[in-house]
Amino acid sequence: MNPEQVPVIMAVGTAMLALGALLWALRVSDGARGAAKRYRDLAGDRETENAALKSVLGAHPGVILVWQGDALEVEGDEITPPDVFGSSVALAGLLSFTDAAISENPTIRIVEGIADLEARDSAGQDTTLRIRLRELREQGHPFSLTIIGPSGRFLEADGRTAGARAVVWVTDSTIKGLEESSARGKFEEARQVIARDPTAFLDMLRKAPFPAWRVSGMGRLQWANPAYLAAVDVSSLDRLLEEQAMLDQAVAEQARKTISDGQEHDETRHIVIKGDRRAMRVLTFPLSGGAGAMAFDVTAQENAREELNRHVRAHDETLNHVADAVAIFSAERKLTFYNKAFRDMWDLEEAFLMDRPTHGQLLDRLRERRKLPGRPNYAEWRAEEISYYLDLDGMKEDKWPLPDGRTLSVTRQRHPMGGLLLLFKDITVQLDLQTRFNALIKTQRSTLDNLHEAVAVFGSDGRLRLHNRAFERVWDLPADLLKDTPDYDDVVKACVPLFHDAEIWDAMKVHITDPSAPSRQATTGEMRRSDGSLLTYITNPLPDGNTLIAFADVTATRRVESALRDRAEAFEAADRLKTEFVRNVSYQLRSPLTTIFGYAELLETQRNGALTERQADHVRAILSASDHLNKLIENILDLALIEAGRMDLDLDTVNLDDLITEGIEMVVSKAEDTEVSVRSEIHGKLGTIRADARRIKQVLFNLVSNSLRFTEAGGEVVVSAQRAGDMVTLSVRDNGIGLEADKRATSFDSFVSGDQRGAGLGLALVKHFIHLHGGTVGMKPVDGGGLEVTCWLPAQVPLSASSAVHHPEGASL
Repeated sequence: MNPEQVPVIMAVGTAMLALGALLWALRVSDGARGAAKRYRDLAGDRETENAALKSVLGAHPGVILVWQGDALEVEGDEITPPDVFGSSVALAGLLSFTDAAISENPTIRIVEGIADLEARDSAGQDTTLRIRLRELREQGHPFSLTIIGPSGRFLEADGRTAGARAVVWVTDSTIKGLEESSARGKFEEARQVIARDPTAFLDMLRKAPFPAWRVSGMGRLQWANPAYLAAVDVSSLDRLLEEQAMLDQAVAEQARKTISDGQEHDETRHIVIKGDRRAMRVLTFPLSGGAGAMAFDVTAQENAREELNRHVRAHDETLNHVADAVAIFSAERKLTFYNKAFRDMWDLEEAFLMDRPTHGQLLDRLRERRKLPGRPNYAEWRAEEISYYLDLDGMKEDKWPLPDGRTLSVTRQRHPMGGLLLLFKDITVQLDLQTRFNALIKTQRSTLDNLHEAVAVFGSDGRLRLHNRAFERVWDLPADLLKDTPDYDDVVKACVPLFHDAEIWDAMKVHITDPSAPSRQATTGEMRRSDGSLLTYITNPLPDGNTLIAFADVTATRRVESALRDRAEAFEAADRLKTEFVRNVSYQLRSPLTTIFGYAELLETQRNGALTERQADHVRAILSASDHLNKLIENILDLALIEAGRMDLDLDTVNLDDLITEGIEMVVSKAEDTEVSVRSEIHGKLGTIRADARRIKQVLFNLVSNSLRFTEAGGEVVVSAQRAGDMVTLSVRDNGIGLEADKRATSFDSFVSGDQRGAGLGLALVKHFIHLHGGTVGMKPVDGGGLEVTCWLPAQVPLSASSAVHHPEGASL
């Protein structure tokens, strides 16, 4: 049913219910006459006592209601029953106004039947008999009322106090009321409705597809159409009136509310009809003596509304999770929706937004808080924003630079439900990133242009995307050719005069245009060009699908490499010659030295005759020089083996305490000759290490000998050692003349002597022997004069160090 037809149907229904009530009153007239007869019988019983009074009251055309003393009580909806006086004809006529279902007691039926009917007093004020009876009881105010009953009938009611009694005269004045109703528009309207064809209207209401019914002033059903009977599953109207079956309790409460306040009520509720839960729009409106009602099935509309509400809630919930701020204004320019991001972006109070401000009020509030872009003419700009409601076609976007430094992208578009949708997106970071990106691109382009290598970037479609100036220079390409992203084949055609190997160019193209994984691999190669230059190239796939190709002119580099290679080979040959020369010379010197040493020892034994003291000194000098020369030759041979990478260590478990003691004993005689004290300082327990005992003794001997040479008579040389976990520290300290800083830097080099008295091999051998054991060696000056040389040795020779002993490429040169 079209909702716009509801008011018309209500108006028609009101008239029909009034006619229905009239017919119902006629239908129950037989019951009323029976009740009147019972009342006459009751009156007859008191005939003797009230004969005189009866004859007087019988002449009255109506009924007199009398409450003796304080008998009149109007508590809530109930009125205490009065004594009734009047003729049987008047009583029967009055009973026809009421519903027999109210009460079997005629007195109660009359009072309750007319107490809530529409009435008008002599001053023209609408009221009811119940209200005026209460005023009569509490304040003694008399009244004169005209009461309209069912089917347009009228009653006249006059109330007075008579001593301690309350008396009300009730007279049926239907004809008089109809004649006088021309001055009363409301009653004239009722008369005109009755004057029309009541049968046709009532028949139409009976055939209506929606339930319609009428209730009395007591809230009891008086009439209902067949649609109502079907809704409550009752077979007949008589049975309905007997059972008083309401659609539900809430409908009954709504009818009583209408009767109580005299106002129309329109409510929608869910009611179970024939086992189905239906949404029914129930309309109740006041009628004379009760209320009328209609119910319309709006289940489809309610389902559609609920579905729409679900969609709206889902839409709102989705927008609430959107990071961008969203605001929706209605066609009346009022704020109808905003998401959390909108509230947070503008920092607006929830109460202000919940009041649904207009678009203009929102702009004004933001301007007051200095949150809008600065505009020279705010009023003109505000009017332009509001004008989008009238002429917005599609979407309108622009940017708002805010005073707090943010920049917003503002999008406006018409909302499907009318009004305007605004989308605010904070693009501050985006603009900052874009600015940085542009600056980065310029920096990269500038960087590429300053590269010596030629760089070109090709897209997967084979077109040139990016290149630097070196690319133009290396391939002698015109600048016009490289404009407007030329194709790879066009670029190669210009490069062919310098390099014409088509296979290499085709292979490069495959790496550029083929998206398969094998082709998207980095490759390198060389190009020997027709001008004699040599280029190396590399193709490297980029993450964005492009491919970078870089060319480097290595002509000069290769020439330098060739020269350096030749020079290195020459140095290697010279080194080999040196090593062989040292070895040969050492061996050649050892043979005559052995002979000299042997004859000197023979002379020292004086087997061939005694020697004079001077001759003995000469022999001892020969022996000393021979021994020194022998050790020098051994050192030279050791150094040659080390530098050739052919020295092997004889590793064994060595007790460090014993090793240090033996090393000191080797130089005791030499120390006595120089009058220098040599002692040891051992901190804690040293234990054993894995080392070549002979080479470690040689290290200690060379270190102590070096200290003795730089220490004057009366000086001191201290050999100290300590262990810290897997590392052992050996050091030799003296208080001699020391060594200058520049000489300390080269003191461990071969054939470098600090005082030009030695061959410069002792410290060099120390360094090499310690390195062969995987350790390190260092030198530092001692406070007050002197030097300290420290060696750090691992308890176990590491594999890398031991392997370096056996492989020439691992030797320390």
